[in-house]
Amino acid sequence: MAEPVSSILNLGPASEAAFARAGIHSAEDVRQMGADAAYLRLMESGTQPHFIGYYVLVMGLQGRPWNDCQGDEKRALRVKFDALKARARASVGADDALDAALAAIGVVPKRP
Repeated sequence: MAEPVSSILNLGPASEAAFARAGIHSAEDVRQMGADAAYLRLMESGTQPHFIGYYVLVMGLQGRPWNDCQGDEKRALRVKFDALKARARASVGADDALDAALAAIGVVPKRP
């Protein structure tokens, strides 16, 4: 029997449910895909992007506690996360008008 997604360090039932909605049903699938592809699939399936969720996954796949991510490593992961988020936006079609309105009132940062 396959290991559940929640068997990956730092991941619990909520993560497991999100991965299931994205069509990923085992820890082996997540490990085989890698953090970037797995998180991209989550976003493409409707999970809202959240940097902490991304680096929790990265750390878990490395067998490290989530709060082990700091300094330069965390900054580098932020760059990767932002690139993944942009790819997800492009693949599902972002609502530019809504984003512009939210940026105008300071809810989200203005896009370049």
